[in-house]
Formats: sequence, structure tokens, C-alpha cells
Amino acid sequence: MKVLISGGSSGLGAATVREVLDAGGTPLVLDRKPPEVGGVDYALADLADTPAAENAVRELAERAGGLDAVFTAAGIDTPGRLDDVSTEDWERVVRVNLLGTAAVVRAALPYLERSRGKVVTCSSTLGLRSVSDATAYCASKAGVVAFTRALAAETAGRIGVTLLVPGGMHTAFFDSRDDQYKPPADAKLNEPANVARAVLHALRQPEGCEVREMVVCHSEEGSWP
Repeated sequence: MKVLISGGSSGLGAATVREVLDAGGTPLVLDRKPPEVGGVDYALADLADTPAAENAVRELAERAGGLDAVFTAAGIDTPGRLDDVSTEDWERVVRVNLLGTAAVVRAALPYLERSRGKVVTCSSTLGLRSVSDATAYCASKAGVVAFTRALAAETAGRIGVTLLVPGGMHTAFFDSRDDQYKPPADAKLNEPANVARAVLHALRQPEGCEVREMVVCHSEEGSWP
């Protein structure tokens, strides 16, 4: 199974790369930096740049001889109040999280249709429940929810589509934030490997059977339900 993973060089994406390898598959990484795991084919691109992202998807797919699946794990955030976050930073969150997701899927679609493959998109519990100081992140992740549901309806019978809604995880996602926007020391966070295994579960479903949507989080996740 050839699986293209955007954001595959860190966090949940990197955990999914390892799960694909452990399952005997071939991960293909699209990111701004090389993957953590050696021997994995990759292409460098900024998902905020739609043409570059689309070209990178096609480059990887052509080198691999096609695609069986795509997982859009890439995501960023710049927390803060709407009038405190710069326009550039605010719009970059939306470009990477929502428009980047659409760009990757759009470019991969012809390959997935040929293989009758699968797509797993990555939203967030904050795509379903909005909070203060996260207008760009919540808007972009809610957009991923709507995009994925519409994509599933549009491509029914041609490819499989799954919406992943993860809760907070132990990754570097929070490292660069101001302390007020970091999870408290006693926060209940999930391990990314647990979520990656759920992604593989969705990708392994037989043709005609789909996991449409799944929330994967720590049993004491603070932002769910």
C-alpha cells in the first residue's frame, strides 16, 4: 500500500509513517523538511503554496507508480485573539490547514480513482467545538469537516473518504506557543501512535466498506464532547 502523508516529518504524520512501514506499506512524505525515518521517499513543499503542494503530490505519485491512499496530517496554529494575530499569520493557518488539505486531495484524486484508493483527512476536536483565541484554527478545521463530508458525497463509489477528528496529542505542536496557550501539566493527551493506528484501520477497510468519521482522543480529553 502506497500512502502519501502530508506533514509526515513530525507528530501524527511521522507516527503514521512508522505505522505504514510496520504494516509493510510504502509511505511517501510531503512536508517542509525531510522525514525523521530514513529511506522514505519525500518531496519538500509548503502547503500554504497550492501550486507547489499539488506539484509535489504529482511528483511523489509518479515516482511511486501511483497512490493507494492519502492522509492529510499537516496542520499548524497561531493562537491569539483575532485582533492580536497578524493577518499574514491568521491566513497562513487557513491556507495550510484547509486549502492545503484540498490541494493535496485534488492533486491525488486521479491516482486514487485509478486504484480505488482512500483518503483520510485530519480535522480536530476544535473543528467541532470552538474556543476563544483560536479563530483561524477552529475555522480551518471546521472547514476540513465540511470539505471531507462534501468530498465523500462527491466521490462515493470511486474512492473511500474518512474524516479523522483527533484530540490533543503528545507532539511538538504546542512547543513554540506562549505558556498561556500550552496544555497544562496535568492535561490528558493521547499518544500519536494510537491515532496513527486508527488511520491505518480506516485505510485497511475492504472496497465498499468505509469508516466515514472517527473521533480519536484520550478518554479524558478536555475538548470532547
